[in-house]
Amino acid sequence: MIESGFQTPTVDMNNATGEVVWITGLSGAGKSTLAQAFVARLRSDGHPVVMLDGDELRDVFGASAASSQNHGREGRLVLAMQYAHLCKVIAAQGFTVVIATISLFREVHAWNRNHLPGYFEIYLKVPMEELRRRDPKGIYRRFDAGELHHVAGLDLSIDEPGAADWVVEFDPHRPLSMLTDDLLHHFYKRKLV
Repeated sequence: MIESGFQTPTVDMNNATGEVVWITGLSGAGKSTLAQAFVARLRSDGHPVVMLDGDELRDVFGASAASSQNHGREGRLVLAMQYAHLCKVIAAQGFTVVIATISLFREVHAWNRNHLPGYFEIYLKVPMEELRRRDPKGIYRRFDAGELHHVAGLDLSIDEPGAADWVVEFDPHRPLSMLTDDLLHHFYKRKLV
């Protein structure tokens, strides 16, 4: 018999209440990078945690990059609500759900606040010049070349969160480790209130 060393988190399904950490921002803001670092730290602290990434969830929900109808406002709003409902189902089983997604819609933020347990919203606010400089997926370059449309923050309007629990203003001198430490501090601090 092969032993994996993996220990299944103990979850009392009758009394389980998880929480949802919703990391949002424009493409290239660092959502997935921060989510991965945060999840690693939570796991090292013994938290039962599930990470979801909007880039991966689009394929799961059948909204591939080839389908332009899914990249307009209505298509993105439907996807964001599907993500929110998935987070609710997972959190209801006692897990901390960390999701990295653009999903910059006031309707989604309001629904999340009213329906997701332990909802904690983080907005990574990065200037467009920096996003264009980073451009890890070539989205901004392809937009400028006329190859891509429905880009959040450019030709697709967004709603910046009006009540984010933590707004992270871009600071080029702040390393990921410090940002992760700050996020952990905010995450644990709200539990003490």
